[in-house]
Amino acid sequence: MKTIEADVVVIGGGPAGVNAAIAAGRGGAKTVLIEKYGFIGGMSTAALVYPWMTFHTVDGKQVIRGIAEEIVNRLQAAGASPGHQIDTVGFVKTITPYHPEHYKVLAVDMLREAGVKLILHSFVDQVRMAGNLIESVQLTSKSGRMEVQGKVFVDTSGDADVAYLAGAPVLKGRDGDRQMQPMTMKFRMRGVDLDRVKQYMLQHKDEFYAKTPWSELEQLPLTGVLGFYKHWREANLPINRDQVLFFTGPEKDEVLVNTTRVQGLDGTDVEDLTEAEQLGRKQVMQVAAFMTARLPGFENASISQVGAQIGVRETRRIDGVYSLQAEDVVSGRKFEDTIARSGYPIDIHDPSGKGVTAAWVKGDGAYDIPYRCLLPQEVTNLLMGGRCISTSHEALATTRLTPSCMATGQAAGTAAAIAVRQGISPAEVDAVELRNQLRTDGAIVD
Repeated sequence: MKTIEADVVVIGGGPAGVNAAIAAGRGGAKTVLIEKYGFIGGMSTAALVYPWMTFHTVDGKQVIRGIAEEIVNRLQAAGASPGHQIDTVGFVKTITPYHPEHYKVLAVDMLREAGVKLILHSFVDQVRMAGNLIESVQLTSKSGRMEVQGKVFVDTSGDADVAYLAGAPVLKGRDGDRQMQPMTMKFRMRGVDLDRVKQYMLQHKDEFYAKTPWSELEQLPLTGVLGFYKHWREANLPINRDQVLFFTGPEKDEVLVNTTRVQGLDGTDVEDLTEAEQLGRKQVMQVAAFMTARLPGFENASISQVGAQIGVRETRRIDGVYSLQAEDVVSGRKFEDTIARSGYPIDIHDPSGKGVTAAWVKGDGAYDIPYRCLLPQEVTNLLMGGRCISTSHEALATTRLTPSCMATGQAAGTAAAIAVRQGISPAEVDAVELRNQLRTDGAIVD
């Protein structure tokens, strides 16, 4: 079996993992990033999770920067993102469109610049332990079995795969019935007349989301649409949702549709996931046919891309040293060991019903994510980043969003590099030192 040695091993090449690996590499640690697909980006590329939302509070104050902002700036310089734009859905203040194919390339460039070794087409299926320490992860790859040894491991798999395999306590779904937020197969359509869509919106305001910024809409570039309530009701599709949601771009006649909904299945169960993929693709065909037949502006539209996999909102998360709660989010609670902030509201897609439950952050519009949420119990040299950090089911409905995942990923990678450099465990990393380093690296922690 081939063996690779590293200081920091990051598992999962989504935005959290990319930022974790870049941070660890820049921190001087010999870093390896492992990804199951043949490309980088995780849900942002494989599942077409688009746009990134949000880097700001509802009042427009930016609360996420660091490596995440550097990526946006570099995409802008390449003409692959317009940067932060006003959300014309009105759910948040800003969203950040980007071109996923450019992001795939840019992310790899930044990983190489940081000295990170990238291993694609490789799936972690076993963790070798020595007491409470992870000694290595074992991979199934195109070239057979491989082992990657490390001093500190960062689980950014989205599903807490490494934590679970290592025996750390994990949770799944909401309290009681363990039901998880539904999965969504996203798809793009081209040939959309967005001027016609906007004109229809302005003439039929009652058919769209109440928070739509109507007073500015005529002057703003259309970035997203939530509504067409009447059309959706009349179509009566067998999809348990109550509206159409899509975002514009990256091309001028293109939209990303976020409307399918697959409920009651577990994204960590291979048979459930197989069924979800099939159901999701059938729903794509139903929704696309509905949109071209009934929605103004979609008369000449057609499907241009469907996700390589279904989008997964929620599976396993760790039961960590501290679990972020809904009240922490809504009240904007401050923590002494804050390593990231977010202004995204709680946004729960009903596990069994049609609707979405939302709760906005009070105070200055941002909440803190403490370092303790990145620390699992019972496994000494493991850190978490992204969707599977320690939260309640309700709080996960905000920390799962990509910019938040980017921020916790950077924090995990930075902490991992400090732990390696000082020869200590992640739990022993001084939060003051970690926060100072994150500030130096452009992240917002206050």
